[in-house]
Amino acid sequence: MNYLALNLIFLALSLSFLLLVSRNRWPAYLVGVLPMLLITAVFDNLIVGAGIVAYDPAKISGVMVGLVPIEDFAYTIAAVLIVPSVWSALTNRKKKPAVTK
Repeated sequence: MNYLALNLIFLALSLSFLLLVSRNRWPAYLVGVLPMLLITAVFDNLIVGAGIVAYDPAKISGVMVGLVPIEDFAYTIAAVLIVPSVWSALTNRKKKPAVTK
């Protein structure tokens, strides 16, 4: 399995959870994803350049942002989608009153 196929599965799960839990919060997600992508670009290039992380050339698409394959940014996008969604689901669950019989 290549990185793109793995990323598509993970992004689909993250997006489905987002659609189930969060509504009308797209501007907040966009505000969050832009700085996270910038931070990812900077620090991933640093760790790849330092030789800490390497990618199998047979498993990447070849589209690069500096030294980093474009597939690496999917993890950041998925995190920006799923972390606030999980947080929202957990806090909404606590706020709902318990139904007693």
